[in-house]
Amino acid sequence: MKEVQAPSDRKKKLLMVIVAGIAVLAVLIAMIPLLLNMFGGGGVKTEGIDTDRLKPADTDINGVWKIQKRPGVNATSVGFTFDEVLPGEAKTTSGSTTGVEGEVHIESGVLQSGEIVVDMTNLTTDSDVRDNNVRRKILHTDQYPTSSFTITEPIDLSKVPSDGSAGTVNVVGDLTIHGETNRVTAPFDVALSGSHLIVAGDVPFDRADYGVETPEFVAAKIAESGLLNIRLNMTK
Repeated sequence: MKEVQAPSDRKKKLLMVIVAGIAVLAVLIAMIPLLLNMFGGGGVKTEGIDTDRLKPADTDINGVWKIQKRPGVNATSVGFTFDEVLPGEAKTTSGSTTGVEGEVHIESGVLQSGEIVVDMTNLTTDSDVRDNNVRRKILHTDQYPTSSFTITEPIDLSKVPSDGSAGTVNVVGDLTIHGETNRVTAPFDVALSGSHLIVAGDVPFDRADYGVETPEFVAAKIAESGLLNIRLNMTK
């Protein structure tokens, strides 16, 4: 004789199936950001000067040079590059922004002063999920919307070529990120191209020096050290 289940038993089994289904759905939803991060690419990197696109200068290097935001070859861009580790995968990730303002003052071939200010609220990689994590949970751009770099020592630019090639100089300045300021030194390429002054370099960046920590609930493990990628296109 077939055993007939009591209505209460059927209800219990149905409830268990529903609870199990909800649990599986919750796990899948929680994994969506992780999966999106895992299948994201290497981000949007600010590269150095494209020397193949330079041309001879049609102005001298002296004057007040202001950052331009026009798109195109060797356009202004500032960003970061870090190694990150996701479950089962290691990759290098970059983010960039064109929200950069500032100017430099050059007299008698010497850069006397200069400052750039970067809008951190629109840093972009190639993943909306990663963008949100970087801005809100790592760099806290709601509280620290800008970063800055200020020149602290004069720089001799008298030997920068005017023939459409690039020279290299050491730049010393104060880098402010996440409300913390540190003195940094890094080599930068400098080029006069037509009526433009183009400057580019990578500044070593240790997150601990700027109080930038990775929250435990962010899936990726981010390296402590990375690079701040800078490329500035300026005109008088």
